[in-house]
Amino acid sequence: MSLPRDPHELLSIASGLLDAAQERFLDGVGAPSAVSKGSRDFATELDLELERRLSAELTELTGIGVHGEEFGGQDLTEGPVWVLDPIDGTLNYSSGLPTAGMLLALLDDGVPVLGLTWLPAMGRRYAAVVDGPVLCNGEALPPLAKASLSDSLVGFGAFNVDGRGPIPGPYRVRALGELSRVSRRLRMHGSTGADLAFTAGGALGASVVFGHNPWDNAPGVALVRAAGGVVTDLAGAPWHIGSTSVLAAAPGVHEEVLNILVALGDPGDYLDRDPGLPAGRLTQ
Repeated sequence: MSLPRDPHELLSIASGLLDAAQERFLDGVGAPSAVSKGSRDFATELDLELERRLSAELTELTGIGVHGEEFGGQDLTEGPVWVLDPIDGTLNYSSGLPTAGMLLALLDDGVPVLGLTWLPAMGRRYAAVVDGPVLCNGEALPPLAKASLSDSLVGFGAFNVDGRGPIPGPYRVRALGELSRVSRRLRMHGSTGADLAFTAGGALGASVVFGHNPWDNAPGVALVRAAGGVVTDLAGAPWHIGSTSVLAAAPGVHEEVLNILVALGDPGDYLDRDPGLPAGRLTQ
């Protein structure tokens, strides 16, 4: 590692800064859109304020630069750098739903070294250095045990049947249907950070994430790895900072979910399919 300090010390500093920002985060719940980012995405004034504040504090106290969702920053693949999402689940936050939070990870040459997910409206604070354990509100959680998909809740990512792009809506429809046949239940929380934290904490057996943004994914990847979970992309390749998706799960559950997703084929092949047409059931 090329870190200037012990990662546990850096985790403590970062935790203190997120703790101090919680009151301001809660004050802004329900904040309206302030900056349109296209494709139904937006940022609130609190996104901008919190990113400026936390970026300045992290740089001052740790000597490590920050790459934030709203303002960018230094290269994520070289040396140590913080990657920050000041408000994950912005639509939830603006709508007054509790599944929104502050996400922060420390990368070293693109590899997550530690991760933090603060969900202030739920009173949950998840933090870990990648060698574990995962802490929830300061208490160590047990490592993830091997489990089965039939006994597991699965967090499912952003969903729009008309969505296009690398993982189009019709593929997501099919994935949703096939996972629903086997899993105990599916859940859509509207927050990648919450889904991955709940997976690291054992409430979810798996999370299926269709997004590629490192500020959304890296903090939770660090948490799930620290918990002893398995993290890849949806095709089963080991997750890295350039990955375009995330499949994070407890041992055992990961293999079952991956087998279902791989059997669906290439997401790109679904781009021009009608999501309303039945495609038949997969054979295992």
